[in-house]
Amino acid sequence: MNSLLKTIQQFAQDTPDAIAIEGDDLHLSYAALQSEVVKLSDHFKRHHYQRLAILMDNSPAWVVFDLAAQMAGITLIPLPAFFSPQQIRHSLADAAAERLVTDQTELTAKMLPELKPRPIQKVAGQSCWEIALPVAAGRHTNLNGIAKITYTSGTTGTPKGVCLTQTTMNNVADSLKKTIGITSEERHLCLLPFAVLLENIGGIYTPLLAGARCITPNLSKVGHLGASKIDPKQMAAAIRSANASSIILLPQMLQALIAEVTTGTALSERLRFIAVGGAPVSRGLLDQAKALSLPLLEGYGLSECGSVVAVNTPTRQRSGSVGKLLPHIQIRFAEDGEIMLKGNLFNGYLNRLSIHDEWYASGDLGHLDADGYLYITGRKKSCFITSFGRNVAPEWIEKELTLHPAIDQAVVFGEARPYNVALIVAQPALKQDVSQINTAIEKANQRLPDYAQVGRWLLADEPFSIANQQFTATGRPRRNAIWAYYAAPINQIYCQYDSVINP
Repeated sequence: MNSLLKTIQQFAQDTPDAIAIEGDDLHLSYAALQSEVVKLSDHFKRHHYQRLAILMDNSPAWVVFDLAAQMAGITLIPLPAFFSPQQIRHSLADAAAERLVTDQTELTAKMLPELKPRPIQKVAGQSCWEIALPVAAGRHTNLNGIAKITYTSGTTGTPKGVCLTQTTMNNVADSLKKTIGITSEERHLCLLPFAVLLENIGGIYTPLLAGARCITPNLSKVGHLGASKIDPKQMAAAIRSANASSIILLPQMLQALIAEVTTGTALSERLRFIAVGGAPVSRGLLDQAKALSLPLLEGYGLSECGSVVAVNTPTRQRSGSVGKLLPHIQIRFAEDGEIMLKGNLFNGYLNRLSIHDEWYASGDLGHLDADGYLYITGRKKSCFITSFGRNVAPEWIEKELTLHPAIDQAVVFGEARPYNVALIVAQPALKQDVSQINTAIEKANQRLPDYAQVGRWLLADEPFSIANQQFTATGRPRRNAIWAYYAAPINQIYCQYDSVINP
């Protein structure tokens, strides 16, 4: 039995009536959680489960499925509801999943119309369905020791399966508990889908290791409107209603929450920290959060390292950095500044070469300051070289642009070009106010060297989002997809420049 399950079992004996999981209509004490996990684990063993995919809304049942899979020694494959049908099908086939459990039969009927769900035993009081999946011949890759395959779509449309052991994930959760100082008094409200590893580890495992309470409402109850929109009023109301002491947000969610709090909306009085990660956070958002006295803690992580790698804490933080490394991680930097990590790595991508105790090239660029705080400056793959031979990390420019309240989102291009072009998503109320955007760009340019300044800009047709496949689930722009959509008008801007230089 792994350390997380042993800890839950111990709390079930020592503090059996303490609430572990609080759902919309059900509270599970540590004793009740232990009982539910054992019962479902026995079901898995009787029916010889091996690879189980899960496509469910946040709920106590999701948590029970996760823990029962660990107890039964089977591989769990969480699937995000924001994946497209093609991505769902790819993930199921790639992992050779044998069964899919779900509480979303309408969604699965659209995604897998040829397969019929059947009801299974209630889990944590919730009705669930199971779909038997056809496994293609030759797809029985050995997954001994792999507790979870978490799919990350990254910057392309085809998800990659990151293979994780339970030890790797528990190491992260244990480090977070100790580093941040999580105690049994914590009330963590889960605002991200459990299929997102950051919430899975930080929002479930970490509180449970401390004997704390995980509050797990359905996503619609905390303001999620489909795959890529959020209702900030409902999110703020959920934080207040749960009397939450901690939450985890993506940058776009943080931006929406800040806008709501700016209007005077109150949050929980006991809110101790707001962890934000998944993508870079602009300095403007950090400054706004500070002005509103929001206890923001920026962090950094990778699925390939079991989620969190570095994080600011309530007692140890530095604005603009992603904090100090968790104790189980080692770091060094390549000659070009790429972050190399070692110490708690994944077991490789599914159906690809595994890695063992090697340095992992993160793809991110950064540096440590003299006090050991880590700063992220960009993505190696997104860096481009201007026609003047200057290396540019577009994230750097984009952060400067979004400092101004007129600019909601920005993506910058300039590969092999004499100047950079910014694609701008303006704040809705300012979309037609060109002067405000010009002012924002002028101010950003004053803080940038000449080679990194924005020479021209144009408005995007709509915000970058998961729905239009121009944003990843963690809030990073899909630059290839954005370029494919906007290449013509951007190239037209450069053609105008060429016609002036070479009439």
